[in-house]
Formats: sequence, structure tokens, C-alpha cells
Amino acid sequence: MDPSSDSRFKVITGDAGYVLEDVPHLSDYIAGISTYPNPLQSNPAYSAVKQYFVNVDDTVTQTIVVHKSSPRGTHFRRAGPRQRVYFESDEVHACIVTCGGLCPGVNTVIRELVCGLYHMYGVSKVLGVEGGCKGFYSRDYINLTPKVVNNIHKRGGTILGTSRGGYDTQKIVDSIQNRGVNQVYIIGGDGAQKAAELVYEEVRRRGLKVAVAGIPKTIDNDIPVIDKSFGFDTTVEEAQRAIKAAHVEAESCDNGIGVVKLIGRQSGFIAMYATLASRDVDCCLIPESPFFLEGKGGLLEYIKKRLQENGHMVIVIAEGAAEGLILKNQKTRIQLEGLGSKLCSDFGLWISQRIKDHFAAQDIMPINLKFIDPTYMIRAVPSNASDNVYCTLLAHSAIHGAMAGYAGFTVGPVNGKHAYIPFNRVTEAQKKVVITDRMWARLLSSTNQPSFLGSRDVEAKNEEEPSTPLLDGENSKDETGTNDVATVL
Repeated sequence: MDPSSDSRFKVITGDAGYVLEDVPHLSDYIAGISTYPNPLQSNPAYSAVKQYFVNVDDTVTQTIVVHKSSPRGTHFRRAGPRQRVYFESDEVHACIVTCGGLCPGVNTVIRELVCGLYHMYGVSKVLGVEGGCKGFYSRDYINLTPKVVNNIHKRGGTILGTSRGGYDTQKIVDSIQNRGVNQVYIIGGDGAQKAAELVYEEVRRRGLKVAVAGIPKTIDNDIPVIDKSFGFDTTVEEAQRAIKAAHVEAESCDNGIGVVKLIGRQSGFIAMYATLASRDVDCCLIPESPFFLEGKGGLLEYIKKRLQENGHMVIVIAEGAAEGLILKNQKTRIQLEGLGSKLCSDFGLWISQRIKDHFAAQDIMPINLKFIDPTYMIRAVPSNASDNVYCTLLAHSAIHGAMAGYAGFTVGPVNGKHAYIPFNRVTEAQKKVVITDRMWARLLSSTNQPSFLGSRDVEAKNEEEPSTPLLDGENSKDETGTNDVATVL
């Protein structure tokens, strides 16, 4: 859908190809809405700040690397406090909800929303919605004060509880309207941001003075536009524990192999960054990079070579890296299909077993393989120092946007500057690792693993038996531009 053709989105154009993808504002559909001086002007904490407020015309560019003749490109409205606000402090009745899976830093965001509203804007009425979006109408709200949330950033998980999907937008807005809530903060991934967009649309349809702010959360770091999602730094840091353990196990025995499965169903950012940070990894497998098991240049051949060279190796695999593999064995296929959503999590075990079976059947060499899955340990830890600071900035940016009257937006850093981003931009696609980019090249250089892109020799060999392409049946192109299918025997 063209954003410029929809009243929910504002696209402003300027000279030299400048495009501002703006977010909706309360004044777009509420005529004659009142404004008030921003109370930050009299806040002692901000007395030393030379410039309290963001200039009304400040924007953040989506692309910072340009040529001298390049158009200025897409921009987003810069986040931060404004001189005029659209809510009086005593009028604000805010609520916070968390949705989706656990992620380090959720409690920190909750804490900073409550404390930021209270200490910066004097807002004392903040409610917590328990149990995710359906908690709006199926659970009681709880009162959140700075005292209640004072220490929650030291704990993992979310004090509000969470759930996925299964909500009724009409009932959510009915509850918001009946309780007099006028600021809604929704913390969650792409599903939660879609929910936030639907809530905003219904709020606007009813003409309510309600600001809906989304704070993007995904442990996978797969939300587009923003630089990274909160909790990602903690996740990569925590993944090092599993990789170190796998390395110790592998190097402590002859032909030891440590296999570590990390979170990453659609995107391999965690596996890639954890591998680069570790330097103990010999092979990293991610969903974006096709690979095959048997044959010349395949994973099993590389494992044999690495063991002969070093006597041990560590493999990191993102949970979705092998999801596209369809096994020849009919019985195994049926068993895996019956697992449904558990398919990804079981492929780490499946690949480990395939490695064991291969070396046992071929009688190549005895191996000692250890499989480590730290998924739920990683998700449940509290955020580290870096993520704590980041969560604070996200929460404050969301508060400033809601107080300034922006009605429906998500917030996040774009090229290092926090911005207000239309919901559709963070839900339209998932961010992926670009395997033709320098970062993936750095990983290949670090691990010395092959790219595993198919070659014609491998394809010819695999034609001897039926095979199925990886990655949803799509062909991958090698560097010469020819189509080669990465297959598994």
C-alpha cells in the first residue's frame, strides 16, 4: 500500500529528493485540541540542559552513506521532547502492556516508562496490563508506581506477564475507553506492533484522544529500519557462555565437536555476532546462508577436515538454519511435520544426530559430540549495562512522543538517532543478515568456513539421488550469477 494514499500516514516531500515518512498526530483528527507548555522547562533535572527541546523540523535520515549526487532520501521525525505538549500531567492516564516471547530488558523498559512519566512529566496514574493484549479485557489492571518498579530491572522476564495473539481489538479499545486511558505503551515484536497499529486505527475511528506508542522488542534483532532491538547485546553476551562451554567440551577430548543452537528462526544475527565475538567458533550456520550436508564442499566434509587439522571444532547453528531441509526418510519427515512449531528447535538435535550417524556409518573417525541449547536461559536473564541504557532511551523517547501528541508510532534508533517511525515500516518485513555484505565476509574470514553456496560439481553429484532445495525451495545464486541448488542427500 502506498503510504501517501492513506490518511493514517503522512509523507512530506522536499527539495533534492527529501522524503519524510511522518507519524500521525492527535491534531490530525481532533479539531481545536489544546496544547500546554512542556513541564520539562521547570524540571530541576533538566535545568543544566542547554537545549531542552527538539526542533520541530528535525528529522533522521534512513541512509547516511550517500554520493554527492544522491537524493536526500527517506527521513523520520526525530524523537525527543517538544516545547508544547498535548496532555496536562494530571490528565494523563497511561497503561503499559508486554506481548510476545521473553527478552532481556523488558522489565527495564517498564521501569523507565513508569519512572520517566512520573519524574519528567509528573504523571502519577500508570497502569500495568497483565497477560499481554488480551489482558486489556480479561484481567485486572495493576497500579504501577516508581516504588513498585524500583528494582524490577534486576530481574529477567516481565512483571506484567505476556502472551501471543488471540486478542480482540474492539474489546481492547472498549477497555481503554471505559477506564479513561489516554496513553498506551505496547512493548513487543512485529505482532505486537501490528496490534498497536490496529488499536491506533480503532482509537482514531472513534475520535479518542489517545496516544498509542510501540516499543519494538525482538530478541532476534530482526525488526527493520531500527539499528538494533533491545536485549540483543545481552543475548550475544550470554550466548558466549554456551559457546565457551562447547569449546571446553570439544577441546577436552579427541575429535570433540561442540554444537550450540542459538535463537534465530528467520534471521541469524545472534549466531553471527556471537560467533564474531567468540573467536572459538569453526562454523556458523544461519537461515540466510544455504548449506548442504553431503558431497564435495558440504558441511560433513568440512567437519572432517577441521577435525583432522585441529582435533576439535565448535559449530553454532541458528534455530532456523536448517528448517528448509526435507529429509529423504519418510518416517523422519512425518515425525518432524508432526512437531509443528517445534520444527526449528529440533533441527539442532537433528543435525547433531546426522553428524554422529555419518561418522559412525562411514567409519571415518570416532567423534565426541556435545549439543548445547541455551535458548531459555538466554531469554530469561536480566539486561546488561548496555541494554539498560538503551531501554531507558527507548522509554523516554516513547514518553516524549506521546506527550507531544503523536498518536500512533513506534520508536527506535536510526543511524544512532532516535526517531518516531510509522508502524507499517517495522512490520512490513523482517530484517535479514545480508550474506553478500561485509559483516558476513568478516565472519567467514574469522571461522575460515566455506560459504556452502552450491557448486555445479555438487549439484551434478546430488542428481544421482532425489534432492530438495534449501530455503523454501528457492535457488541460490553463486558469485558468477548462475543458479545452483543447495541440496541435502
